[in-house]
Amino acid sequence: MRDFHKLKVWERAHQLTLKVYEITKGFPKEELYGLTSQLRRSCSSIPTNIVEGYGRSGKGEIIQFFNIQLVLRVN
Repeated sequence: MRDFHKLKVWERAHQLTLKVYEITKGFPKEELYGLTSQLRRSCSSIPTNIVEGYGRSGKGEIIQFFNIQLVLRVN
């Protein structure tokens, strides 16, 4: 498997995820299963999908996973 850690897009997405986790620690406890959870899951899906797409065999599959992230973030 190729090393996705070398991808700048993965590194930025990973850093964003870490920052969101850090910020949401300060959110009210009653939001733990609402807004906090939704922000964390949404953000962590970006680098996860990049890794999954990068692990695929062809360029078309990689592009498909990147497009999924673009569509999810715009909607």
